[in-house]
Amino acid sequence: QVQFVESGGGLVQAGGSLRLSCAASGSIFSINARAWYRQAPGKQRELVATITSGGTTNYADSVKGRFTISRDNAKNTVYLQMNSLKPEDTAVYYCNAVMITVPTIPLGSWGQGTQVTVSS
Repeated sequence: QVQFVESGGGLVQAGGSLRLSCAASGSIFSINARAWYRQAPGKQRELVATITSGGTTNYADSVKGRFTISRDNAKNTVYLQMNSLKPEDTAVYYCNAVMITVPTIPLGSWGQGTQVTVSS
């Protein structure tokens, strides 16, 4: 069973940056696409960014130009570089392996996530 461990969250002022990491363990294949999701208090979990095994990326409109997703297949790790953070980016961030369809389908179990809090 695949497990995901997210890290790198914290408290940052608006305009600041954070880099999230997601390590995967268990039976997972590097051919899987990966994704970052987030869930703000009282809201549904939303897709933030995806990256295929070949490195093709896609982003939610709300984070385009500010966030960058990347991956290290050898380490089974995915990253999310977040720049120019806004208070509305405050959420718990999760990662998962995904099937890129419409809609994108998460394939694994959810980890504990990492809290990102952006103060104004």
